[in-house]
Amino acid sequence: MKKTSFIATGDAFITRRFPEGGYEGFEAVRDCIMQHDVKFSNLEMTFHDHEGYPAAFSGGTWAMADPRTLDDMKSFGFNLYNTANNHSHDYSHGGVLATIEHLRERDMIFAGTGKNLGDASRPCYLETKKARVAMIGVTSSFHESGMAGGQSADMCGRPGLNPLRFETVYHVTQEYYDQVAGLAALTKVNASMENSVKNGYKNPPPEGTFLFGKYKFKLDETNWIESIPNETDMARIEGEIREAGKQADVVLVSIHAHETDAGDTKVPAMFLETFARRCVDAGADVIIGHGPHELRGIEIYKGKPIFYSLGNFLFETETVDLQPYDAYLNKKLPLDTKVGAYMDDRSKMGTVGYGVLPEIWFSVMAAWDMEDGKTTEIRLYPISLGMERVRSQKGVPVMTGDEKVLEYLAELSAPYGTAMEIRDGVGYIRLK
Repeated sequence: MKKTSFIATGDAFITRRFPEGGYEGFEAVRDCIMQHDVKFSNLEMTFHDHEGYPAAFSGGTWAMADPRTLDDMKSFGFNLYNTANNHSHDYSHGGVLATIEHLRERDMIFAGTGKNLGDASRPCYLETKKARVAMIGVTSSFHESGMAGGQSADMCGRPGLNPLRFETVYHVTQEYYDQVAGLAALTKVNASMENSVKNGYKNPPPEGTFLFGKYKFKLDETNWIESIPNETDMARIEGEIREAGKQADVVLVSIHAHETDAGDTKVPAMFLETFARRCVDAGADVIIGHGPHELRGIEIYKGKPIFYSLGNFLFETETVDLQPYDAYLNKKLPLDTKVGAYMDDRSKMGTVGYGVLPEIWFSVMAAWDMEDGKTTEIRLYPISLGMERVRSQKGVPVMTGDEKVLEYLAELSAPYGTAMEIRDGVGYIRLK
């Protein structure tokens, strides 16, 4: 394998067309991206013209953009995309399939959604002059209605996303274990489950394990939280990684994951760390994480980079064109409310939410080189999305060279033993 260069960005929540020639600062971002052979971004949108019905549940904002915004994404030079995320199913199966159609019309290479589970799980392949690159797209952040379904001997599958489910177990000492049991007895929260056990339809939980509704508590000597990836999903994804390794020179895994166990959104959940490392063990070369809309640390595991989150690349959530009935109903607003007024209400006139969280509005573009199957160097380019700008202008990336962003990311990466050198506004991670 010849030396191949890669660059990856985080979430692209794009809702506005670019002006002719690009916005101010566009050229520098584009030129940086275009220097690389493989250029990745996560598409956290559906792209269609009302070709799907609004789902009963959304990823937060019902995300639909003019399909022509895909042309704006291509203008950066990107040639590889993930489509699996918590917004994939915002407009039901029709929105999933229409987005796929609009991507294919533009010859955009993507993975993560499909007409059935096999299609959504399958790697996509990017042909470059130096290497054949495979990518698998997956998400752990989704409503269960958005999962793609497999085909049986009798029925077709279901359009949707490639899921990574997980289980959370709350380990507690005897004192808290007894409190949970007492509260369950008081509220009868387990009555239906207990009747099913009594009638033989369900097995009782193992000794030392107590179910409080859908939550699982385990008796332990200390209090801690454990999260575990679903084995069925892991086996499917690992199988796709091994297949991709037979067919490509490089295997990437893109994972959209909001979750944290500790309440600190900068810290990935335990199941995500387990997932990423198992993907590497199965043959993945790089794990590209995104989802929480902010940076998370970088780990080098067995010589393979794991980017737990690259934060935002484009974040135009407040300038989405339309929102459905359900959005206004959830906020107890009149059904003739317009989007601008809805966003004012949701953000309490710009005083709460993502708009006032600085870490949402800066990030990095991560670049690296690979040769003979090994990553040799990672380069990190800081970007800003313009937190200080008005709603109609904020959310597009410009390069900054801000070393404070790199210092912040270095702190997040330190617990993984990852050292970063900062020089002339770029972060460098050297791999052995």
